[in-house]
Amino acid sequence: MATAVRKRNWFAIWITIGVVVVLAAVAGTVVWMNSVATGPGTTPQSANIDQETGAIAIGEGSDTMDTYIDFMCPVCGQFESVYGESISGLVDDGTITLNVHPISILDRQSQGTQYSTRAASAMYCVAENDPSAALPFMQAMFAGQPGEGTTGLTDEEITNIAEQAGATNSASCIADGTYRKFVGSITPKTPVAPGSQGIGTPTIAINGETIANSSLPEPDQLATLFQ
Repeated sequence: MATAVRKRNWFAIWITIGVVVVLAAVAGTVVWMNSVATGPGTTPQSANIDQETGAIAIGEGSDTMDTYIDFMCPVCGQFESVYGESISGLVDDGTITLNVHPISILDRQSQGTQYSTRAASAMYCVAENDPSAALPFMQAMFAGQPGEGTTGLTDEEITNIAEQAGATNSASCIADGTYRKFVGSITPKTPVAPGSQGIGTPTIAINGETIANSSLPEPDQLATLFQ
């Protein structure tokens, strides 16, 4: 319990820092959104992906937890570190359907390589072509998360992570950046969390209601959100 408390406190600190990062990224995000405003491009066709919201459904529980993530976002990495195991447990025991929304608001933090968009596109590639590997891929991407301000991972490195996570049919999709425009079209649909002034990550919604990250319980009490 003491370990969980320490992690929770660290996560709370990063929430405050993350808000600053997201607000600073707004201008860059708008520029990128304008560049993809011509349409969503290729859209995923798999039944586990909602074409309207961009949600990648993992699990079959009657309750839902939506997470909006950016693979360059350090707060998202910390969120996965603190809550990932508990969330996976709720998926595995049939309590929830986890809806993952990979979005892109931090491309400007990757020295022009558009890492956030490329990584989010790769997540859709895996969910489309190797759906059983979607959650392991997301977990592995955060386990090997590059630092903000770096060039991020190359497409080849992302592909290697995907293959190690069990995604054996996604390499060409990742290399082609098949869903980059789709990521750009979905990102502005991210809901604004209570108390926030704009889109941020991670953003969490429980049964369709967006909540403040500060209201999250301890990891071992996460199930109380669905009672």
